[in-house]
Amino acid sequence: MVEEIDNAEPVYNQPAGHVEPGESLLAAVIRETLEETTWHFQPGSFIGIYRWQLPGSNEIYLRHCFSGTAMHQDADRQLDEGILRTVWLSLAELHEQAQRLRSPLVLACLEDYVAGQRYPLSLYRDLDQA
Repeated sequence: MVEEIDNAEPVYNQPAGHVEPGESLLAAVIRETLEETTWHFQPGSFIGIYRWQLPGSNEIYLRHCFSGTAMHQDADRQLDEGILRTVWLSLAELHEQAQRLRSPLVLACLEDYVAGQRYPLSLYRDLDQA
């Protein structure tokens, strides 16, 4: 988990971000995790796709959730702007902090992970045009 600033308040979230032009989804997962946690991450399985609309707005969030292995930390690396720290929390601890979660996407992903939901990474196919 990361503790980050959202609307001037500290909240908990999974590492998240955007896919850059020319970048595969899996490469973005690895890069965003490193940038936001300073941990080198190796995706191992796909947990699910989650959609959530911010109440009272037209903003829609689409999250692709992966699980994997935190390989090693790059302690000399700076965290992305807006990220306060990396935090290791259990599902029970996150339930206790539910009011501090960035969105309901956080618990949905972790509850599915704890329930054993896993799909092969081959479910995702990158079809960049040559």
